[in-house]
Amino acid sequence: MMEYLPNIIFAFVLVAGIGYFTRNVNRLRRNIKLGKDVDVSDNTGQRWRNMAKIALGQTKMVVRPIAGILHVIVYVGFIVINIEVLEIIIDGLLGTHRIFGSLGVLYDVLIASFEVLALLVIISVSAFWVRRNIIRLKRFIKPEMKGWPKQDGNMILYIELVLMILFLTMNAADYQLQQLDAAHYTKAGAFPISQIIAPLFEGLSISSLIVVERIAWWLHIVGILFFLNYLYYSKHLHILLAFPNTYYGKVKPKGQFKNLDAVTEEVKLMLDPSADPFAAPAEDAAEPEKFGASDVTDLNWVQLLNAYTCTECGRCTDECPANQTGKKLSPRKIMMDTRDRLEEVGKNLEANKGKFVEDNNQLLDNYITREELWACTTCNACVQACPVSIDPLSIIMDMRQYLVMEQSAAPTDLNNMMGNVENNGAPWPFNQMDRLNWANED
Repeated sequence: MMEYLPNIIFAFVLVAGIGYFTRNVNRLRRNIKLGKDVDVSDNTGQRWRNMAKIALGQTKMVVRPIAGILHVIVYVGFIVINIEVLEIIIDGLLGTHRIFGSLGVLYDVLIASFEVLALLVIISVSAFWVRRNIIRLKRFIKPEMKGWPKQDGNMILYIELVLMILFLTMNAADYQLQQLDAAHYTKAGAFPISQIIAPLFEGLSISSLIVVERIAWWLHIVGILFFLNYLYYSKHLHILLAFPNTYYGKVKPKGQFKNLDAVTEEVKLMLDPSADPFAAPAEDAAEPEKFGASDVTDLNWVQLLNAYTCTECGRCTDECPANQTGKKLSPRKIMMDTRDRLEEVGKNLEANKGKFVEDNNQLLDNYITREELWACTTCNACVQACPVSIDPLSIIMDMRQYLVMEQSAAPTDLNNMMGNVENNGAPWPFNQMDRLNWANED
């Protein structure tokens, strides 16, 4: 029985890790589904192409070559290296060691490529850390990046670094044990990188090497399970959500804004000379309960998915002309605030058995100020810059719509402009008959 104890412990750890991850996935789905329904069944071919090109191909990430190439290395490295997790899981459950070693030359190539990628990931992660903490790039020291967001960014880098070091340490000890013909450690795999650090373990007995290898093995798989469950609380949730987010991303022209059906029908009625202005509205006429959005439950589920997918990279804020001129608006903060408020609503539901209890908070004013909303120029620079197809502008526009149509709280200049459009058919305060008078001036 004792010989199977490690396998039993491993199975328990694996089930616990996957179980907690499943719980987090369910929480995530519940929170996203709090958003209003939206039809995203159009342009399926374009959506699949966008997902393949942007999420898988990283095309928008490499627009900035240095950060892009480093990110691609980390991205590819983690995907490829974690293929070995399958072998670790099988070995852990069955008590085998390098069960895929029978693949021969193919296995050698795989392990060698894993090691080279692990080294490249270590180099890339170190470069990312230097950019954040020593060079201190401007987009990483914005006001919204203080406190937890900064800690989280560094935490991810530390976890990735430790996992890669554990992987190479495990292989280095394994390589030494293979050279010593230790029982259970059959010769399998090629170790171009770990061979370099293997001399650090020279002189250790077989039993000591087994302890080193087993500790590194256990910490590596437990670290991966920890990382998997940490994703929910981290900006790195985009590892999982980038694919659906790019699929459901906006496929219409960026300058095309959506129109409310109720308003569109009203305008059509006004323009129809045969329509009876005093007729009662049709029974099936759909009128929204609320215009625009003041809280996260007023947004649609794609916008909420956007909020959870945000990488906090700051490219959107870096490109924002309002932010560049000193305005308070930061598109990244809009997404972070939306996610934080959504998390708050989710915890409220959990604490009250699925029923939301009024907390006197909302996204508007408590998280996002009106000054931020009205600073936006609607230029779409943030949407264009996002490497995972997030649309901060749609949230800004929905909240503006609420302010205008529900609260009549537009800025004075905008109210004047809308009054001029209504009275004069143009944004200028001149009668249509007087607009060309300037041409007659001497």
